[in-house]
Amino acid sequence: MGKRHLLITGLPGTGKTTLLMELVRRFAHLVPAGFYTEEVRERGVRQGFRLQSLDGREGKLADVAFGGPHRVGRYGVDVEGFEAFLASLELPSHPSPLVFIDEIGKMECLSPCFVRLVETLLDSGKTVVATVARQGEGLIRKVKGRPDSHLVEVTAMNRRALADELVQWLEQRLAA
Repeated sequence: MGKRHLLITGLPGTGKTTLLMELVRRFAHLVPAGFYTEEVRERGVRQGFRLQSLDGREGKLADVAFGGPHRVGRYGVDVEGFEAFLASLELPSHPSPLVFIDEIGKMECLSPCFVRLVETLLDSGKTVVATVARQGEGLIRKVKGRPDSHLVEVTAMNRRALADELVQWLEQRLAA
């Protein structure tokens, strides 16, 4: 089985999301579907994470002010809001062959709907480009072990050259 999906991992702050967004930009002609996360900062201090779809929709994933049972570190995770955001994107039925997901991480994996969605997308005919936590169990470990996924680690040393390499890799996969 050939490798069809691209998983980008690395330490926090190495540029995973930046690389993913560069790939989104370079494949804009395919009108890809998906979403990315942005830090929400107040006076230089991270307060949470915002969701941004590639077609302009927004949601909030986590915030220090959120209460509730779903927590990762100091952040409360709005699982119900995240699931409503995901449902609005209709990723499995989107016409593009390319889906971007930022990220497959601990917060996102608190959502059973997200876990099912990622598995559905990876098993579909689409090509998935996703950032994935460097460490973790469950879905994080499972996707990294898939034989149809190419795992690339972003580092301070390789991040500048990686975009061109990955564009070429994806172009070959999408042309096949």
